[in-house]
Amino acid sequence: MKRLCKTISDYMGVLVLLSAVTALLFPTAIGSVKPTVINPLLGVIMFGMGLTLNANDFRIVFSRPKDVIIGCMAQFTVMPSLAWLLARLFNLDDALTIGVVLVGCCPGGTASNVITYLAKGDLALSVGMTGVSTLLAPIATPLLVWLMAGKNIDVNVAGMLLSILWVVILPIILGLTMKKLLPSLTSKATAYLPAVSSLTICAIVMIIIAANAGKLLSSGAIVIAVVMLHNMSGLALGYTLGTLLHMPEAKRRAISIEVGMQNSGLASSLATLHFAAYPMATIPGAVFSVWHNISGAVMARLFSRRDHQD
Repeated sequence: MKRLCKTISDYMGVLVLLSAVTALLFPTAIGSVKPTVINPLLGVIMFGMGLTLNANDFRIVFSRPKDVIIGCMAQFTVMPSLAWLLARLFNLDDALTIGVVLVGCCPGGTASNVITYLAKGDLALSVGMTGVSTLLAPIATPLLVWLMAGKNIDVNVAGMLLSILWVVILPIILGLTMKKLLPSLTSKATAYLPAVSSLTICAIVMIIIAANAGKLLSSGAIVIAVVMLHNMSGLALGYTLGTLLHMPEAKRRAISIEVGMQNSGLASSLATLHFAAYPMATIPGAVFSVWHNISGAVMARLFSRRDHQD
């Protein structure tokens, strides 16, 4: 079973892509599942994150605060700014604009930690950035969405804050609590959590894409182009920032991956909860979930190959 779980987590990008294709081919069958289940599914992922975190993961915040602050500032400036710029350059409608902006304003995703490990980046910095950006998200994400899109679209800042607390922060706290109370049980479960998270992300992608298959097929090219540019620009600018600050190579890789890879499931969840009048707002998050796992895996492979050449 552990070998199967490792295979699932190792090939997460492929599985997410297959899930997206399946949803496009069979939207009616999958579309019977209501998008409202996205929030509990995202809670499962965050609960798993809580089970894997420990005090040592946050020790970096106090031992190397400068690195974490730089990384989190980049997280909440580079990606939101890129989202706003791309929405203007491609003249996106309100629905796609809010979807792209939501992705840009979300914290780092848990998949970034796996990719950083594979890329031989600074894993401690990656985990620290993910944890801190997630804790900042209830305040940072709603405010940034309001700043980037609030002029044209009604943004419920307070409602988004509460949603993130319930869907992200509470499950993490429950996971941390369970780990504290039942350490032996949670240590046994840890080996299976990456596979559970991978399959849950696949389910979220399938539900979102199936619900909007027709619209995605009609305007999919522009969504894919914007998502790819958003992600790759974030990866490049994150690495460039680390280079300009003369950081070691491992830190550059961690910041690059943390900045470029977002909690896109949260973006789709927030779009479902707070922007129901714009159904296509969920699509950028779903496409980002597919693409950033592919680009992250490719990037990790390139970094690994460069290390072998050196």
